[in-house]
Amino acid sequence: MIFPVAENALLVTLADAINPQMPATLRALCERLNAQQWPWLVDLVPSYTTLLIVYDPDQLDFRQAAAAVRPFFTDTSKHTPDDDDQPLIQLPVYYSDESGPDLTSLADACGLTVDEVIAKHSGTHYQVYAMGFAPGFGFMGEVDPAIAHPRKQTPRQKVPKGSVGIANRQTAVYPVSSPGGWQLIGRCPTTLFDPEKLSLLGIGNRVQFYPVTREDFLQLGGEL
Repeated sequence: MIFPVAENALLVTLADAINPQMPATLRALCERLNAQQWPWLVDLVPSYTTLLIVYDPDQLDFRQAAAAVRPFFTDTSKHTPDDDDQPLIQLPVYYSDESGPDLTSLADACGLTVDEVIAKHSGTHYQVYAMGFAPGFGFMGEVDPAIAHPRKQTPRQKVPKGSVGIANRQTAVYPVSSPGGWQLIGRCPTTLFDPEKLSLLGIGNRVQFYPVTREDFLQLGGEL
């Protein structure tokens, strides 16, 4: 369904609930829409089940914009690429109480050992479902149910750059230092956002974390 949400934007809703096929579908739709090179198309902002389309209201109105994009959403199944065409992005993580202050408490809350939490977090392939909150921040899912845990009731005023967190069945890396309420279990040394290269992650990307030692973390550019 297509709805106007501002004088220069419309929102397309593709599903009622999150599903593993949606990120690839949204990625493919964005690629096809961008390929049209419409002069009035300003931006595309995909999320879990929606796509925000920002247009230039000086060139066309909502009805014209909706008519132009509607054919692309009549059968979204044909826009879904093979997941195998996406390379697996591997991100190193130093899992420890030093780098992840919630690691032990999360393990205790889940009835697991710290090593079991690390194995379950690093043993899963994730998809980037949405980008936001901060430049380069990718909301990834889905976390193994055994280590899923709610956000902290009182967010931290400052979460260090590179912190790896869990919030329910989502996981993410904080690309910059910022406030945040996710359960912190480690830290990643990889730069996720650069002003010139922009975001390392994009919607539909596949991601896997792998454990590294403290020494390796520091050698890779991490900071404690």
